[in-house]
Amino acid sequence: MDKAIKITLKKSAIGRPGSQRLVLHGLGLTRTGKTVVRKDTPEIRGMIRKVIHLVEVQE
Repeated sequence: MDKAIKITLKKSAIGRPGSQRLVLHGLGLTRTGKTVVRKDTPEIRGMIRKVIHLVEVQE
């Protein structure tokens, strides 16, 4: 059974570097308060690590 991670965007991407905005878009986080569920993979964990100051993660 695959594990899943629930990711919620808590802070806006306005004024952030372009690379961080691209990571948020890649995760599917387009609006503040939006929550997405993604598979727990090393690639997703790396993306989360890059924007951890903007998101809230639940396992």
